[in-house]
Amino acid sequence: MTTQLAPAPAPAPASDTTARRDHIYPTLTAAQLGRLAAHGRRRRVEPGEVLMPAGEPVTRLFAVLEGRVEGVRPSATGDALVVSLDPGMFTGEVTMLSGRHGLAQIRAASAGEVIEVGRDDLLALIQADGELNEIFMRAFILRRVELINRGVGDVVVLGSSHCQGTLRIREFLTRNGHPYTMVDLDHDAGVEELLDRFQVSAADVPVVICRGDVVLRNPSPQQIADALGFNDAIDRTHVRDLVVVGAGPSGLAAAVYGASEGLDVLVVESTAPGGQAGSSSRIENYLGFPMGISGQE
Repeated sequence: MTTQLAPAPAPAPASDTTARRDHIYPTLTAAQLGRLAAHGRRRRVEPGEVLMPAGEPVTRLFAVLEGRVEGVRPSATGDALVVSLDPGMFTGEVTMLSGRHGLAQIRAASAGEVIEVGRDDLLALIQADGELNEIFMRAFILRRVELINRGVGDVVVLGSSHCQGTLRIREFLTRNGHPYTMVDLDHDAGVEELLDRFQVSAADVPVVICRGDVVLRNPSPQQIADALGFNDAIDRTHVRDLVVVGAGPSGLAAAVYGASEGLDVLVVESTAPGGQAGSSSRIENYLGFPMGISGQE
């Protein structure tokens, strides 16, 4: 059974909503698809074929040439539809850049044809092609923001809004831009059933359930990061030209400038990238974003 996830309420003029939707799920032109295909391969897909399982490192992007591809979030009660992609549209969000675990299963909704591009090939393409760089980067960032706003993710937090531990966990997930669902023991219905299913009690809270099977009781940020694979894509044996400790605005700027000079850069942060600026509603004239950008983006 597949159910449709309700989008988060976002009162806005219809024209603004349509324009933002076009940025989140743009349709590539024939010329743009041709440039993308040059870095991947075209292949046929069959109805129901799983192109990318949920919960695994994201290693490929798919652009639809024919038919329809959908992203779904598997659960014990059925598959919840996250997005449906028509010809010209493509899969992926910021996990495509980081190599972290995907939040949704990508599968073919009908017979058709797709372009399959490996993550390394995609990164090389968007570094060389300014037009596609802008399209993909904007779409990836806005899709993650939309997932956060809709609470579409692979994490459930069980706790109380009055509990310091619960607030600490929610802040860590929010600052790292990881979508989650909050279940408040004081107000939400069906809490007892959820506690029984995962064999936890009210005394264990806050509890974090990752991908429906990993249960963490009052976890530290490090335990959550390990369970969600935040650092799995980092090769710890690789020697870097530059390591920046601290991912605040200045640390991120140093990393960007170092990378622009051809250096192999790694940024290390104990909590979340962005520092205090990560919670800002808008940062004016930040490097690379002359019109400004929000801390979350």
